[in-house]
Amino acid sequence: MTELTDRDPPPRLGEAVGGVLGIAESVLPSAAFVVTYTATGQQTRPALIAAVGLGVLFAIARLVRKQSPQFALAGLFGIAISAYVVSRTGRAEDFFLPGLVANAGYALAYAISIAVRWPLVGVVIALTSNRGMEWRQDPARVRAYSRASWVWVGLFSLRLAVQLPLYLTGAVVALGVARVAMGVPLFVVGIWLSWLILRTRQGD
Repeated sequence: MTELTDRDPPPRLGEAVGGVLGIAESVLPSAAFVVTYTATGQQTRPALIAAVGLGVLFAIARLVRKQSPQFALAGLFGIAISAYVVSRTGRAEDFFLPGLVANAGYALAYAISIAVRWPLVGVVIALTSNRGMEWRQDPARVRAYSRASWVWVGLFSLRLAVQLPLYLTGAVVALGVARVAMGVPLFVVGIWLSWLILRTRQGD
């Protein structure tokens, strides 16, 4: 994400989610886990093999395309953590536990950043665009970045509100569907709403 003004065009959402490969990485491993788990009579081992196998394939695909190994390994690491948790507990719903913990952590981090007047949206934009932190001296920018950061607090909190009860009741299939439905689509909504807020920011 780069800094947006009222003169900037809407973000290219396909690029924001990593293109076709990025969408597939965020959707298919979880879907493969749930489908395989259901098809094999609720067996966790083949479900884990299917999910991790896809993660490996996506990592290889990124390396073949000469993309950064950091991104190739990041997705695989997340899947590996989920697989490890399930292998230790034997509970299929625990495949989604690391994601729930991550959403809680992100929501808390964004909320704290707003409270201490270092809204994370502003920090991320400054770091990725190499523009420095001068925006913190501009109250209008701080307010705008804070409003945009609240969007992400709401996004991560909404995921928790929907998915945590499903996790606690062991509704694996419903949890998988919610994970997919609230993944890329909600991320796109977050990017779009952040752009709408920042494009109307005063004081550029």
